Amino acid sequence: MDLIAETIAAIRPLDEAAMNAARAHQDRLTKPRGALGVLEELSVRLAGLAGACPPPMPEPAAVAIFAADHGVHAQGVTPWPQEVTGQMVANFLAGGAVVNAFARQTGADVRVIDIGVRTDLPAADGLIVRKAAHGTADLTREPAMTPGQVRAAVETGIEVARDLVAAGHRCLVTGDMGIANTTASAALIAAFTGRAPEEVTGYGTGVDEATHTRKVQVVRSALERAGLAGRTGGGVGSGSGERSGGSVGSGSGEPVGPLTVLAEVGGLEHAGIAGFVLGAAAARVPVVLDGVIAGAAALAAAALAPDVRGACVAGHRSAEPGHAAALSHLELRPLVDLELRLGEGTGALLALPLVQSAVRVLHEVATFDSAGVADKA
Repeated sequence: MDLIAETIAAIRPLDEAAMNAARAHQDRLTKPRGALGVLEELSVRLAGLAGACPPPMPEPAAVAIFAADHGVHAQGVTPWPQEVTGQMVANFLAGGAVVNAFARQTGADVRVIDIGVRTDLPAADGLIVRKAAHGTADLTREPAMTPGQVRAAVETGIEVARDLVAAGHRCLVTGDMGIANTTASAALIAAFTGRAPEEVTGYGTGVDEATHTRKVQVVRSALERAGLAGRTGGGVGSGSGERSGGSVGSGSGEPVGPLTVLAEVGGLEHAGIAGFVLGAAAARVPVVLDGVIAGAAALAAAALAPDVRGACVAGHRSAEPGHAAALSHLELRPLVDLELRLGEGTGALLALPLVQSAVRVLHEVATFDSAGVADKA
């Protein structure tokens, strides 16, 4: 059995008995029932993921930043030069980026995975070099990745998650870096949700109106080239994918497996994050999703293994319209909505204390009986 199939086979539905126990325990705590709102729902889901009430504290945490370049950059979808990807990786490793500041605030470890940066990067502490390719091809002209490249990238994500859990991390956080990756994200989200390109393509790093119009057309062209435009049916957990999981429909109505969709219009970091999410779910460890790149990757992971959604926590809702579409399709409610559009893992790290607080309540808050507090009649 190959690594992807083995990982998917290990993913199970949430444990209903543990969730019922968490709900009952929440109702006995010294607070009005339901007073913690979404945090109560989250604590119940994390109990179901762990199969225990209370679940383990989601700490220590680690953010994995998957970095890669994109051939679609040649289509003029961003004013930022492609060299910025490698330069920002150096910034992450030096501790000078926003993600580093937020990681220090939350106590999260930072790992950077070169899964497809165009240039070769020098060795450094915290850098994991697992290059599946030196960037993707131009998705408007040909598949962004070969089948071998996309499988290698997904497997890398699984292995990174597995290694972080083996090292003692009990919460994983997604991060990303790749100039032009919001274009590939929009294409993936359109393919997996059936939304039109103009509905899911945003302004990314702040492009002007002319560039945004070009970006929408690039996404449309990529979907048409790949036979993924105007698909009907499919979606998360439907049909039959590659080996297991779901599929999406092509323009001709033929099912297309999730790995094929990734290969056609995705990025190497999307494939890596999809594997990272699968690996976290197989280990029954929560994974906090960042913005639109993570949302697009999570759609692919959920199409491969629908129960992966039980391990996913939507850290925030990005300002990118495609992110809201992805979260809606995944049926995930974001914990934070601050109009962020930075990526790197920043929004997910801001939400990390909320995830930890949700579980801490189950561990530390007294019950009415133990505290000698009268419950309501």
